[in-house]
Amino acid sequence: MFKVDIHTHILPPEIPKFKDKFGYGGFIELHQHANCCGADMVDDSGKFFRAVEPNCYEAEPRLKDCDHHHVNVQVLSTVPVMFSYWTKPQDGLYVSQFLNDHIKSVVENHPKRFIGLGTLPMQDPKLAIKELERCKSLGLPGIEIGSHINEWNLDDENLFPIFEACQEMDMAVFVHPWDMMGKEKMNKYWLPWLVGMPAETSLAICSMIFGGVFERLPKLRVAFAHGGGSFPMTIGRIEHGFNVRPDLCAVDNNVNPRDYLGKFYLDSLVHDPKVLSYLVDLIGEDMIALGTDYPFPLGELDPGKLIENSSLIDPIKEKLLGLNAMNWLGLKKEMFVE
Repeated sequence: MFKVDIHTHILPPEIPKFKDKFGYGGFIELHQHANCCGADMVDDSGKFFRAVEPNCYEAEPRLKDCDHHHVNVQVLSTVPVMFSYWTKPQDGLYVSQFLNDHIKSVVENHPKRFIGLGTLPMQDPKLAIKELERCKSLGLPGIEIGSHINEWNLDDENLFPIFEACQEMDMAVFVHPWDMMGKEKMNKYWLPWLVGMPAETSLAICSMIFGGVFERLPKLRVAFAHGGGSFPMTIGRIEHGFNVRPDLCAVDNNVNPRDYLGKFYLDSLVHDPKVLSYLVDLIGEDMIALGTDYPFPLGELDPGKLIENSSLIDPIKEKLLGLNAMNWLGLKKEMFVE
């Protein structure tokens, strides 16, 4: 079956020393090992962040992995630590343009195998829309954004013009958790990734529902990472809260949160066949797309296996593995299959 992975991350093989350019620190650098077998992601003070392998910053190892796992197309987005929302706006624009130009170049070299998502300086909506327009001109069919933008949740009115522009320009939106809430209390056990990330994704979904973003922009195509995080398992609680305390929950949108199920996409990255089955029942077979978080270890290490080994019938598997991704991106399967 045609297989499209909507949730994969890539870095440029060389990242400028932004600290030297901008005059302040906090940026990620990539220090490749002398033996060419990997690299370390470190901040510009030298603090270690993560070790990565060449498949995180080179196309050829990715293609080999795709061929091995029968993945036809990967959707490329930056690693969220690169969002740089905390920077001065013009500096954030520069970083975004650098990352977007790199992704565009990878797609250009392998147009049948990769699709690119851009990143924006979301901390400055006017600059973000300017870069969104440039992403469109580069042939990128969508963008990746964080689950919040500094102190703004995704319902913030400052961000609405960006979402409005995405709908007008027919650009898809992929929401990925980052800068996890409560991380200062989660120093052990990898809890920011195990607990914080699912909560961040639910924060993003609830913010867009309660804030009326989906109500005001019904044609906006949004996909959320990690199967929607904790949102699908707590929709009953969310709906109940809306019903019993509308004075707190319905202050910006009086539509029941459950009414929005099936109006946004989720990726399939849930690691559990029962949860996948539940998502199909809850969200609908047309609104879930394969996502793996490649090339990171918390992702699905055998892309598509959870869907392929499920009890779903083949026509539904075909949707989840690739067709839904094309619908979310506004693209045609025929563009990637001879």
